[in-house]
Amino acid sequence: MKYLISELANKCNVNKETIRYYEKVGLLRPPTRTDSGYRMFSEDSVKRIKFIKRMQDLGFTLAEISKLLGIVDKDNQRCEDMYNFVVNKVEEVQLKIRDLKRIEQMLINLKEKCPNEKFMYECPIIETLVVGNDT
Repeated sequence: MKYLISELANKCNVNKETIRYYEKVGLLRPPTRTDSGYRMFSEDSVKRIKFIKRMQDLGFTLAEISKLLGIVDKDNQRCEDMYNFVVNKVEEVQLKIRDLKRIEQMLINLKEKCPNEKFMYECPIIETLVVGNDT
């Protein structure tokens, strides 16, 4: 089945500009064109856009998705390359989780410095942040 850009946008639940951008940066292969110049996208374009959106939902950047698509499009060593990519991404995510846990603990410590009287002028949280005591 072939889709005009508006049909593809509706089918993938994205904006037409998003499709144009993906095409411009090489995430989508150039579509075929009708005699009158309309772009006609294939079912492969639907699958690709859905893949891109799914990867974005998982926290991948467009640059990372571009690398992933490069792996998907390769004929040899696809699985090994994809495995290595995923291993690196897991390490990145684990590092972010550690950082977020550290930030969470800092915020909990700051919150605990606040007395029950929250309408005071002197705020222990502000004082701690201004003075720079590590929490």
